[in-house]
Amino acid sequence: MEKYDAIIIGAGPAGSSAAYTLAKSGFKVLVVERGRVPGSKNMFGGRVYVAPLRKIFDDFDKSAPIHRWVKKEKISLIYGDEMVSIEYEDIDTTSFTTYLTELAGWMAKQAESAGATIITEVRVDNLIMEDGWVKGIMAGSDKVYSDVVIDAEGINRLVLENAGIVPKLAPNNVALGVKEVIKLSKEDVDKLFGLEEGTGLAWILMGDITNGVPGGAFIYTNRDSVSLGLVILLSEGIKKIDEHISRYVEALRLHPLLNKYFKDGRIMEYSAHLIPENIKNLMPSKLVYNGLLIAGDAAGLLLNLGYTYRGVDFASYSGYLAAKAYEKAHEIGDYSESGLSTYNDLLKNSFIMKNLNKFSNVHEMMLNKRIFEVYPSIMTETARKIFNVEYESPKISEALKEARRDKVGLFTMLLDLYRLYRRL
Repeated sequence: MEKYDAIIIGAGPAGSSAAYTLAKSGFKVLVVERGRVPGSKNMFGGRVYVAPLRKIFDDFDKSAPIHRWVKKEKISLIYGDEMVSIEYEDIDTTSFTTYLTELAGWMAKQAESAGATIITEVRVDNLIMEDGWVKGIMAGSDKVYSDVVIDAEGINRLVLENAGIVPKLAPNNVALGVKEVIKLSKEDVDKLFGLEEGTGLAWILMGDITNGVPGGAFIYTNRDSVSLGLVILLSEGIKKIDEHISRYVEALRLHPLLNKYFKDGRIMEYSAHLIPENIKNLMPSKLVYNGLLIAGDAAGLLLNLGYTYRGVDFASYSGYLAAKAYEKAHEIGDYSESGLSTYNDLLKNSFIMKNLNKFSNVHEMMLNKRIFEVYPSIMTETARKIFNVEYESPKISEALKEARRDKVGLFTMLLDLYRLYRRL
């Protein structure tokens, strides 16, 4: 029976990054993907931070499917038909927009070119366990053996659940991302969003657009389309949403302040996906076992700061670090938990865990309903009083005081601002 140095579950960013790194070093690698093609089951908002991918893949910028380089950032608070925005623009950039299906497919092709074997439309049912060691995978009645398995199956951790390594997903540990991709011409995208050719916009929105459910919305400009969607806490959505979630995205697209960007477009895609949210509870108790490493969304490695989301670069780099840990274990001929423990050290010292530890309390902020219901209304009302002047111009302090009256006390508002400052 054929045996591999490493078997990787999932051909998403984490799996393909691990496969590429190992195959490039001459190891015999098998990637097993449940989807029809690599990337077909992947979904995200639209923006990727590029530095980690440049480190993993040779000549990344030359052939990767980069749609637009993000040079304009915008954050908006919406309440009713009013909006207050902060905008930032720079000539330099550290991120780009793309379709994740294209990017994941490109990563898989790089892994194949380096020598990895990728098989698709195969579901891994369980891990082969022998005397406390992971020895390979089971797909139906078939068994395939390896020195190490790298689990990069994504947020739906069915293999890890079947092996008893993680519990079933709990709604309070994940968010639901829902997205439409709206087709426009490249020229229309440039004109509508005030962009130069090849440059893109990342736009985050918060307020009553989620109807009181903690979460927010996003708009990312692609080459000749726009990604429009929502991210909401699943546990709160279950309690408060009594209609299909697609209605929320439709209401966002038809919003009086936003519809001008999309009214001449054509909806070309609708998708939804679970997203790691409460990382402290979602992350497995261990990421290293005898013969097993866990990477990407399966490991809960995603950062949601409200004003930006980081998933693809975290997943890719964790797959890369898993591959490096395998290489170290191979050098000493020890694939036990101890021999593979370099992965823990590499993660601990990487930007991934430094960021997740730094912002470990951000999830609690997302549970503060005032952020999504009260403060957007205060900010928009304050802006209206300042700018919609007929005779007498008010002081900003007076406008703010009147806007927050009967909504939130000054002490509570200052305390919320302090907590927000400390966590972000």
